[in-house]
Amino acid sequence: MPRPRPDGYISPLETMDPRERRDRKRRLLQEHLARAYAGCAAFRRRLDQAGIAPGDVRTFEDFEAIPVLRKKDLIALQGAGERLGGLLAHDFGTLRRIYQSPGPIFDPEGRGRDYWGFTEAFYAAGFRPGDVVQMTFSYHLTPAGHMLEEPLREIGCAVIPAGPGNTEKQIELLTSLPVTGFVGMASYLRVIGEKARAAGYDLKKDMGLQVAFVAAERLTETLRAEVEGDFGIVVRQGYGTADVGCIAYECRELGGMHVTSRGVVEICDPQTGRTVPLGQTGEVVFTPFCDAYPLVRLATGDLSRFVAEPCACGRTSRRLAGIVGRVDDTAKVKGQFIYPGQAAEVAARFPGIAGFRIVVDNPGGRDAITVELVRRGPVDETAFAAAFQDRLKLRPRVAFLPQGETLPENGPLLVDRRRYDN
Repeated sequence: MPRPRPDGYISPLETMDPRERRDRKRRLLQEHLARAYAGCAAFRRRLDQAGIAPGDVRTFEDFEAIPVLRKKDLIALQGAGERLGGLLAHDFGTLRRIYQSPGPIFDPEGRGRDYWGFTEAFYAAGFRPGDVVQMTFSYHLTPAGHMLEEPLREIGCAVIPAGPGNTEKQIELLTSLPVTGFVGMASYLRVIGEKARAAGYDLKKDMGLQVAFVAAERLTETLRAEVEGDFGIVVRQGYGTADVGCIAYECRELGGMHVTSRGVVEICDPQTGRTVPLGQTGEVVFTPFCDAYPLVRLATGDLSRFVAEPCACGRTSRRLAGIVGRVDDTAKVKGQFIYPGQAAEVAARFPGIAGFRIVVDNPGGRDAITVELVRRGPVDETAFAAAFQDRLKLRPRVAFLPQGETLPENGPLLVDRRRYDN
């Protein structure tokens, strides 16, 4: 059984009366829209084209009239002019850091305290002052490492910036230092456990882990139970993006992910951008109250629904019932978004490729990518796989279709065949 963690601090925002919270967020939203309109040329154009002034947004129903901003459109928008096409409110020098995630998409980090908003998520997961935490997300260009280290410093934890990979070193750290917390992907913690057992370690006796915060992939209950049982720990997940930070997170009670107090989370019809009735599935649309890079009504492409029932943990915020799929033809694999357009750029470098399709599967619960290629001439399989990895950060298996076989005309360039039993 996972070791119990003491109940921690819950902020007044998390336990506020829902009506009071709604009124407070409405006021914060109105102020945020006014600042974004004044500082961001792209947002100003968006509202002007829709015939909306910031003062017109008096209710959340009014807010729905603002056209959504699609994550997949950020690449083109950011290249359309100064200050990331007008999406950035201030000069680059006023930022703390500038990251780049796959796409490529630039992810500015403002100078505000707990800018990415994950502190309440880590408290809810069970992290406490004095924990020693092993961080296995990357610190290079992508924001995850720094993004998830900041809330740990806010809480009062010590952080080991281990980064991803080098599993033998991860095991050495876990067995040599009094590490109580893990941050990374649950599937990677499972790999660490498998290799540690193979090396003769007892995961419970030789390691002191008590709690793990996982993200960047879908967490099945089978995987959670496996990792919790193997290490004797509590595993809780958070949900967010490199663009906007924390959107929702699990508490000790499970049963969904509480939406963050730092912005407005909507579940919307992907076609209209209007909110769907409570309990229905739709696209997660998020507006963080971040003035440096105010992405208003960012449509994440993820599908979820709200859970209306109250939570026994004492938090009164709505909860997301997990992420159940994707709206468009992208997929997240091992924490990275796969964009077919990027794969098309790679394929265009190889004259012998007549067509391609990306197939994502998870045999044995482990994500895998296969690129199916139609040849019209010679193709260097190894060179293609290396070029794909360089552009999309993941190495695929390459499969050539039999001579004469083609892919469906106008068919999807990405097929997600992953299945999750629970």
